[in-house]
Parts: sequence; structure tokens; C-alpha cells
Amino acid sequence: MPNSAFPRELRLLSSEEYNQVFKKPVRAGGKGMLILACKNEQTTPRLGLIVPKKVLKRAVWRNRVKRLVRESFRLSQDSLPNVDLVFLARPGIGDISNHDIRSTLDRLWAQISRQLGSRRS
Repeated sequence: MPNSAFPRELRLLSSEEYNQVFKKPVRAGGKGMLILACKNEQTTPRLGLIVPKKVLKRAVWRNRVKRLVRESFRLSQDSLPNVDLVFLARPGIGDISNHDIRSTLDRLWAQISRQLGSRRS
């Protein structure tokens, strides 16, 4: 059973951590979303979220996307290698259904796992 917690240790918190991912990322994208990833020195994958007000005007819409991404990450974290991930919302994500967002994210997590290495032990 996957670990469904999302503690502080699984989040990117500082701008330095985000900048490390932006330096030389591996990219995986779908309609309305982009995931940047790079290996980390931690024992777990970590997630950062960027959902700009310019893309989704209302806080309710931004929170919906962030909630879906966090849920998908929590359910997939056991199959991800030790990477730092940054999720970027792009124009058009507000028009995608919850089911489509989840299925696209599952595909993107698998793509990142293939590109950056095997499962963590």
C-alpha cells in the first residue's frame, strides 16, 4: 500500500531547492502541465508546485490543481526514484477534467522514472 502522507521532507521549500531543479532539468509535459525533474541526494522524491495566478485566476481553481497533483504524487511516490520534481501549471489546465489530470500525471511520473533511473530501494 502506498504511503499517503505528504510531510515536510517530501516538499521543495526554499528558492535554492527550486533553482537546483531549474538548472538542468529533465522535462516531461502534457496538455496544460510541465514537470521538471533532477536527481537529488535525499532518500525520497520531493515535490514543488508552481500554479501561477496568471494561468488560473481564482484561488479555488489553483487549489484544485495543487490538490490533484499532491494526491497523485503521494500515491506514486513509492515508485519514483530519488528526484526533485517541480510541477508547472500551463494555460489550458483549467479546462481539463480531474480524471484527465490524474491520468496525465501518472503517465508523466512513469516517464520521469524511466528517464532518471530505477526505483529507489
